[in-house]
Amino acid sequence: MSLGTQRRPSLVRRLVLLASVWSLAALVVTGLVLTALFQQAALSRFDQGLNDVVQGLYSGSSVEPDGRVAAPPITDVRSLRAYSGRYWQVAEPSSGGRLTALIRSRSLFDAELKVPDGFLARLQKSPGAVVYDDTQGPDGEALRLGGLLSRLPGRTLPVVFLAAEDRSPVDRDARRFAVVTLSALLLLGIGLIAAVVLQVRIGLRPLFELRREIAEIRNGNSDRLSKDYPTELSPVADELNGLLAHNQEVVERQRTHVGNLAHALKTPLSVIQAEAERFPGPLANLVQRQADTMREQVEHHLRRARAAARSQGSGERTLVEPVVDELSRALESIVKYKKVEIDWVCPPDLVFSGERQDLMEMVGNLLENACKWSAGYVRVSCRKEDPDRLVFTIEDNGSGLPVDRQNEMLERGVRLDETLPGSGLGLSIVDDLARAYGGTMTLFSSDLNGLGVVLVLPALKMSTH
Repeated sequence: MSLGTQRRPSLVRRLVLLASVWSLAALVVTGLVLTALFQQAALSRFDQGLNDVVQGLYSGSSVEPDGRVAAPPITDVRSLRAYSGRYWQVAEPSSGGRLTALIRSRSLFDAELKVPDGFLARLQKSPGAVVYDDTQGPDGEALRLGGLLSRLPGRTLPVVFLAAEDRSPVDRDARRFAVVTLSALLLLGIGLIAAVVLQVRIGLRPLFELRREIAEIRNGNSDRLSKDYPTELSPVADELNGLLAHNQEVVERQRTHVGNLAHALKTPLSVIQAEAERFPGPLANLVQRQADTMREQVEHHLRRARAAARSQGSGERTLVEPVVDELSRALESIVKYKKVEIDWVCPPDLVFSGERQDLMEMVGNLLENACKWSAGYVRVSCRKEDPDRLVFTIEDNGSGLPVDRQNEMLERGVRLDETLPGSGLGLSIVDDLARAYGGTMTLFSSDLNGLGVVLVLPALKMSTH
């Protein structure tokens, strides 16, 4: 039985996190793809308008007798207003890969359309086809540019027909679409995450029920799993019930063996002691002392075996306060000649996860030891350090014990004063029983000038139902 719990990764958290990351990633990619497709579609429609203007310029342009290029009349109001954002231009290639304007729209005023690097080369590779690119307008605005390179009858040099328009409406529509789409997908993602959390919680509810039932068994509130579980968990529940039944059978068998061993050993020891009493003498006294020591050793190991068997059982519960009260009253009566006062404090709701006999054995040994060595005052405090652990602190105002001998006193058979009665097994028995329950016992120097003992034992977790 463990007195501490470690924080372990949560299956619910892992499932929700994986589903959330995957859903959000898929939604983000979907949003980006939809935005890109929308922008591409909008730009294609925009380019179609530029294509119409370029094709109109090309089809309506002619060469005058003097060699000048004449553009068709274009009545678009925006192309007549300076820097309106809609422009057209007829040009011819010149040296250095540049274009020289032949005719331009009034909206260009005193400027020319800027052609991106490599644009003329692309036109020359695809004569007669409209080529598109982005450029900057005379007012610094972002333009979408369409161009076509072809030849006109009566002219030897090729002519380039250009049309450009402010693309900010397309970019604005694309941004608006992106915001609306991502907002909708974000709401969808939140809904999906909530649905995943709900689905995981509902789907894993039988596991939570199984955990609660196992906790109830460990705490001694139940002895088997009784709920109906889904097909996937039913074999696990059946195996656990079988394991619990087998474990209980093993415990009962251990208890039976311990009892049989106790009877088998006590009877020969009783015969030896009886025979030693019948024939007094030095040898009989030696046999008597050794038989007493053997009996105490047998009792010690039997108690330890019984505690180990019980600690592996289905769980017992013992209220702490009545045990401490009973032991205090009994010991105050026993050591009445020393006028020892036992001052104890124990909350009424403390419950030891083990058998009453073992708790009385441990606390009784510590109290008896404290009363034996005290100068008239023993202080006992009991508290719950956390949901899993009970802490008993027992101190006396006696002569105390040097720090270098405190660990030595936990060894079996070691006694502080050989002149006083006892076997030296008291503290060792407590230490062994505490360890059998997964607890600990430590000695320290008390502020009462005597010896202090801290005993840590498992607490019973109360049911949450």
